[in-house]
Amino acid sequence: MSELAHDPVTSFVDEEERARARRELRNRIGKWILPVVVFAVGILAWDWTIRINEIPHYILPGPGLVFQTLIQDRAILLDALMVTLQITLLALLVAVIGGAGLAILFNQSRLVEMSFYPYAVVLQVTPIVAIAPLIFIYVESKLVGLLICAWIVAFFPVLSNTTLGLKSADHNLRDLFSIYGANRWQRLLYLQLPSALPYFLGGLRIAGGLALIGSVVAEFVAGAGGIGSGLAFRILEAGYRLNIPRMFAGLILIAVTGVLIYAVLSLVSHLMLRKWHESAIKRES
Repeated sequence: MSELAHDPVTSFVDEEERARARRELRNRIGKWILPVVVFAVGILAWDWTIRINEIPHYILPGPGLVFQTLIQDRAILLDALMVTLQITLLALLVAVIGGAGLAILFNQSRLVEMSFYPYAVVLQVTPIVAIAPLIFIYVESKLVGLLICAWIVAFFPVLSNTTLGLKSADHNLRDLFSIYGANRWQRLLYLQLPSALPYFLGGLRIAGGLALIGSVVAEFVAGAGGIGSGLAFRILEAGYRLNIPRMFAGLILIAVTGVLIYAVLSLVSHLMLRKWHESAIKRES
């Protein structure tokens, strides 16, 4: 028994297990602690810079004043955020349906892809700031105009990533499907769509942030006030009134919203891929 307890092979394996557990613990702690530390240092540096240089609040407000404004004006800012978030989510939904549907159509018809894919690229590379004024001239409804602007920005990542995923199915498996007499729809449903899912989810994460950017830019261009105004207009309004703390509060809400959208979509991607795809399976280092 004593020889077994002091077996060098067993001791080496135990030491390796302990080292791996320590590395895993450090990684988990660092994943959460380090961003918090960097954020705290940034806030302290921001506050210290204002105090040392005695910068007026109408030029650069301190973090305390921004937080206070965020609390005081929460009713106005949150109502505006709900408008912007509504446009963002609707645009993302339309981008997912249109982008994925068009990618499937491109995959099934090479002629259709050659005919229309270049125009999708043109929409992607043309700045939305240049397109938005024309959209609001020809589209009577402000809501529809905002939705179109946000959709234009968001749909291309879904389209391009899904198209790439559908083309990335293993050719050996394609040959196997052909040997067993599968038709094109069976090959699409049971081979190409599962292969394209990781690509589609990657495009979805990108599109979520771009939909928010598109809706904010569209609101800046539209510039209409009233009850239905989004967060971008409230930021513009605060700038006109030199209410710089409210501008910062609005920017913080936009940034937090973008992070939350990305986090939710990343969680959805992980849950859908964690049991079978290499990008989501955790392996021992």
